[in-house]
Amino acid sequence: MNTSIIYEFPLNERIRVFIRLEQLFQQFNYFLIRDSIADKRIAMSLLLDIVSIFRRNNLKSEVLQELDRQSKVLTKIVNSQNLGTGKLQELINRINGISKRLYAIKDRVDVNIMASDLFQSISQRSAIPGGSCSFDLPEYHYWLEQPEATRLADLEYWSDPFEDIREANQLVLELIRSSNTTSHEVAESGFFQIVLDANQPMQLIKVALSKSVPCFVEISGGKHRCTIRFMVPSPDEKRPVQSAEAIPFVLSCCML
Repeated sequence: MNTSIIYEFPLNERIRVFIRLEQLFQQFNYFLIRDSIADKRIAMSLLLDIVSIFRRNNLKSEVLQELDRQSKVLTKIVNSQNLGTGKLQELINRINGISKRLYAIKDRVDVNIMASDLFQSISQRSAIPGGSCSFDLPEYHYWLEQPEATRLADLEYWSDPFEDIREANQLVLELIRSSNTTSHEVAESGFFQIVLDANQPMQLIKVALSKSVPCFVEISGGKHRCTIRFMVPSPDEKRPVQSAEAIPFVLSCCML
């Protein structure tokens, strides 16, 4: 049983986008295989969010750049330690294999979705609160009433072109999260600050806090320092306040 809550804070915009995308894919895959109309509405809404992120970011290029950077770092480690085989080399081969698949993608990843009039209609109405009612989108209402096999096949067809980037994005985040230095710290009066080393740029900060501690964690930071505050929720719906206690926690700094 997990006894801690993990709070993550990305230290650059690229990793922020990657983590947002990871969360959306996880939620989409959860609701994709559930068969109620409400589940399919949520899956469709999440797919709209995924498409929106792809439209605002050149994610294929961003992921490839990060994979290339990680491959070079790991290759340097392998060469410096004369490690020709083993887990690191297998990891490099995995990175290079995913990169080749991404380079092979010539069309836009939303090509299947953009060809769907139904999806385009849903997308146009999604900006309106409650805009996907049956009287607004009777075709969507009809689709939601189709057999589960039909709805699942459509959602898989629309989302399938995103799969290689989803897998690559997941690998990037796994590598970053696993390349961490961990320490046990204490936040005096609910406050802790980290001075960041410009020569070892960090990608991600993780804070593990015991569920028994009645606080949540607020993390903020920039290029030079990172601040961690342990906040006590207000029982009367007022603003949370910083804890006055000494709070023990586990700090992980991810640098790959």
